[in-house]
Amino acid sequence: MKKVLFASTALIATASVAAAEVKFSGYGRFGIGYLEDRTGVVTNFNTGQTVTNTITTTTASGATNTITTQVTDTTTTNTTTVSTDETILVSRFRLNIDGIAETDGGVRFEARVRLQADENASTGEANAAGLNGARFSVIYGGLRVDAGNVAGSFDNLANYYGNEPGLENFIGQYSGVDYNFLGYSSTGAGSNAVFFQYAVGDFAFGASYDQATFGLNGVADSADRWDISFTYSFNNFTAAVAYGETSAIGDVVEKQSLAVLTLGAEFGDFSGTIFVADDDVADDSLNGTAYGLSAAYNVGAATTLTFAYGDGSADNDTQQYGIGAIYDLGGGASLRGGIGQSKVGDGDGRLRADFGAQFNF
Repeated sequence: MKKVLFASTALIATASVAAAEVKFSGYGRFGIGYLEDRTGVVTNFNTGQTVTNTITTTTASGATNTITTQVTDTTTTNTTTVSTDETILVSRFRLNIDGIAETDGGVRFEARVRLQADENASTGEANAAGLNGARFSVIYGGLRVDAGNVAGSFDNLANYYGNEPGLENFIGQYSGVDYNFLGYSSTGAGSNAVFFQYAVGDFAFGASYDQATFGLNGVADSADRWDISFTYSFNNFTAAVAYGETSAIGDVVEKQSLAVLTLGAEFGDFSGTIFVADDDVADDSLNGTAYGLSAAYNVGAATTLTFAYGDGSADNDTQQYGIGAIYDLGGGASLRGGIGQSKVGDGDGRLRADFGAQFNF
């Protein structure tokens, strides 16, 4: 009897192993990055400072005596913002760790954490790698439900990001958007939220909900976020719309919203996107219409040229434009680079460029 039970237990354990798997994927990139007038927060040494020490004593009769001494040539440390190197080493290591299990009925369960390390973009120094918040998924047919550190409808929207030039994808058609939508966090805990998507044929519907509680004069108040999206693909085109809101916090922060329309098309070696959005945020200088476009063109079998432009009608919207190139080395490796300019409102533009290698695994 014990032998039968042992054999059954071994069979169940083997079946469990066969039905589940752990997958690793990601990419690495490294190269040179240039940013005009780069600044960063660094350790500051104050030397030659004069420190004044004051000692006050009281006599038995109630009189006070004050003794003041001054010491110079001391050194203290704090932090300060200064101009840093305009050209730095840029890098990223990203490792996705996915645990996957599938039931006999075809329901797929997934859980993901991401390990990522980037350089400190303000100083060029290295940052340590760390795990982000976990995302959990249930997938069956065209239905997908994510929970935890999730991407919302905007972050998942077809052609929202378009073609982003550069090794670091530093230029985007969406630059004029100032609304803080629900997004997947690669290096932090993210929002503990829910995202739902259902796709059938050429049509897809998505929605997300993120709870948030704040205090208002010592009383709980919510600033929940929600968004919805619709996507339709036809011929060589994909059209998508999304709308989202964040609840107001009393009279302190007003209700905020974002509406986005994207259109993408592919014709042979050419692909392009058009982006239009309207955001209503707490800062009036950022309210308005955002717009942009991007394109990619395959020049031969190994080279792709990219372009992106983004701007907005608000006084302090960010304008970006630039071009880039990708040269495919094969085996998941490529050389990438780009050059472009970014400016906020009527401020001075800042030139940015990068070049390096990326390899997928």
